[in-house]
Amino acid sequence: MGDRVAKFTWTGLSAALLLTLQATADESPIRAGAIAYAVTGLRWATYLTPGTQVDCPDGVNDGPRDQFKALYPDDGAPRKLAGTQLRREIENWFPTTAPDRFSFHEAGGHVALGLNLDGKVGPNDFTSPEGEPGIDNQLYRALGCINSYRDFHGTNDELNSLEVVKESYNRLLIEITGITSLEHSEHVAVNVYRGLDPLQTGADGNIIPGGTERIDTRWGARFIQHLHGKIVDGVLITEPADLAFPWAVFEVPADEYLRGAILRLRLTTTGAEGLIGGYADIETWYLQLMRSQSTHCQSYGQLASMSLYKELRRLADGYPDPKTKENTAISSALRAQFIQVFIWPPSKAALSATAPSQKFSPYAGPPHQRSASEELNDYPRSIVSIQRTSGQNR
Repeated sequence: MGDRVAKFTWTGLSAALLLTLQATADESPIRAGAIAYAVTGLRWATYLTPGTQVDCPDGVNDGPRDQFKALYPDDGAPRKLAGTQLRREIENWFPTTAPDRFSFHEAGGHVALGLNLDGKVGPNDFTSPEGEPGIDNQLYRALGCINSYRDFHGTNDELNSLEVVKESYNRLLIEITGITSLEHSEHVAVNVYRGLDPLQTGADGNIIPGGTERIDTRWGARFIQHLHGKIVDGVLITEPADLAFPWAVFEVPADEYLRGAILRLRLTTTGAEGLIGGYADIETWYLQLMRSQSTHCQSYGQLASMSLYKELRRLADGYPDPKTKENTAISSALRAQFIQVFIWPPSKAALSATAPSQKFSPYAGPPHQRSASEELNDYPRSIVSIQRTSGQNR
């Protein structure tokens, strides 16, 4: 009899628990016209066809080791550490726009992921895979033939994306308020925060929706931003606005800064996915790269950072410097994924006490910048006159 009662009680408890869980699962995460998401994936948007015939007709770019071997061949000539390895490191950290000694292979083709950031269709624009013209993504031209960023298989790109979830510093949150419907809302506000808590995972280790996040109103105050937009056919589209967000790798805090950023994300009750387009501030972008990945790590994906910097400056297509008139930013796009979360109410209430003056500023470049002529003088004439090509395609 006791066993029967125990069995009946356990069965009843199980049924009640299942009903409770079902009710929780069915409950809408939209509270008072608001829903929040936490980032789970960020990748610089590249779009590659099979093989390299279209995208990289000249092959992929050489990496630091290939370039070092070309500059300093094993020919028995006496060399010192300061004039070789350390010299290259200085040039990586203090690059200039001096002509590169190596040819840079750009991504070709006419198709790319991204957004029409300037509302125009120009001769250097791409067409989206869906046929939308005027796509601005010059960063793809620079990254598309570097193995580190070739679609979803790039070594360094994969590392960056993994660190987005792993590193707590990267806990980017977006909260959409003013929602009348997740399909159509004419006017919504999008609040950007940095979160403080781990993402919720299931027993299998996969990230699941419904976790709780506190807003970092202290160290993350500079990431608190407010955007405006609308929801059309289930897609959030924001108005252009500068956007700063954290992106650390190997526990080294670094940041990104997009000018005129636009979010275009398809929303569901459990997550969001789409593109974040904007003009990446070049100095900030490059600093994030150098802080995140040493030359050793860059070698994994044949990423020669100094050559890439020169290409970024050459392809820059936005936000000219008032004094030099040179463009300081490059059109770009990010593939972004988010999971639905709840923002802890007390942390939201603390926003009113947050100092509004802590605004993010893009990196202004090294405090002691080098001139192009200084870089050219770093090498003897025999090296300066080296063929500007790797001499080998992969």
